[in-house]
Amino acid sequence: MTDYAEEQRNELEAIESIYPDSFTGSPVVLSEMPTSFTITVTSDAGENDETIEVTLQFTYVEKYPDEVPLWEIYSQENLEDSDAEGILTLLQQQAEENLGMVMIFTLVTAVQDKLNELVDEIKNRREEEKRRKEEAAEEAEKVLFQGTVVTIENFLSWKAKFELEMAELRRKRQKEEEQQQAGKIKLTGKKLFETDHNLDTSDIQFLEDSGNSVEVDESLFQDLEELDLDEDDPDFDPLALGSDED
Repeated sequence: MTDYAEEQRNELEAIESIYPDSFTGSPVVLSEMPTSFTITVTSDAGENDETIEVTLQFTYVEKYPDEVPLWEIYSQENLEDSDAEGILTLLQQQAEENLGMVMIFTLVTAVQDKLNELVDEIKNRREEEKRRKEEAAEEAEKVLFQGTVVTIENFLSWKAKFELEMAELRRKRQKEEEQQQAGKIKLTGKKLFETDHNLDTSDIQFLEDSGNSVEVDESLFQDLEELDLDEDDPDFDPLALGSDED
């Protein structure tokens, strides 16, 4: 009959000696039923001395190691949630492969290797992101110098817009020409007086502005007073008056 409690105590002693700085639980500090402890695992230093750290909490079940222990991620640093899920999956795989044997050291070692891989992946991710940004900048610069690639669709769109603009331009030019032509048509005197009433007094205003005045010689009209003019006579002819004097 397997003494599970003895195997668990022996493994705890070994773990405490292997991880003296990271082992934070012991049967003395934590309850023995069930026994629970934590181990902090840190990756090797990566770029810019960055590291990934995760603290695992293990709990023995009654029939461990014939049954897998319980585990969870107690805390994490610089570890993305998707990577944390990957670590939990890794622990499940390793535990099933080592069922029947004490396995805490094996599980912790697997997590340690995984964290080192993640450090390298983080470096690769950053380099890939940097490369994508540089390529995007280069493509943007090419488009700036090359201009827009002509396709059937954008050419037809441009052509339709161009024709509308030209039609509007022709319409404006025609209107301007019609206005200019209308301005060249000369009006008769009668039309000018009908359209511009200022012409009625323009001559008088001109004389007033120039200081000129009209002088009338009244002696020219004195002889007319002595004439016997019958303007009511239908046969009256003012031109005949001059002929009689001759």
